[in-house]
Amino acid sequence: MSARTRTARLGIAVAAVAALVATASPALAADSTTGTTGATDANNHPPVYWGRVTAKSGLLLRDAPTRGSRVIRTEPYNAKVPIFCKTGGDDVGGNHLWYLLTDGTWAWGSAKYIANIGAAPRWC
Repeated sequence: MSARTRTARLGIAVAAVAALVATASPALAADSTTGTTGATDANNHPPVYWGRVTAKSGLLLRDAPTRGSRVIRTEPYNAKVPIFCKTGGDDVGGNHLWYLLTDGTWAWGSAKYIANIGAAPRWC
């Protein structure tokens, strides 16, 4: 199994666990609109990072951090998106990082087309 395949599978597993945690604890989702500096808060909620879509034609969001995975939905140019974490995946324009977005449908977007607002996301 290649490193890329292992990374993709790890990312999918992390996304599944994160979705389970978010479903079990609605309080985690309530913090997503406030943004953080990257540190966990007093209640040990995971930090939420923010980014802005830079792809002029919009950003395809996928179910895994790979270019060939299924497209779940899109985000328009200049949209502000909440980011849970980052992982390595398929190279897109010289950038191999992918961000897991946390706005209801856990989806992966290439970091090539998401500009960080504030601190860079933590690793998944």
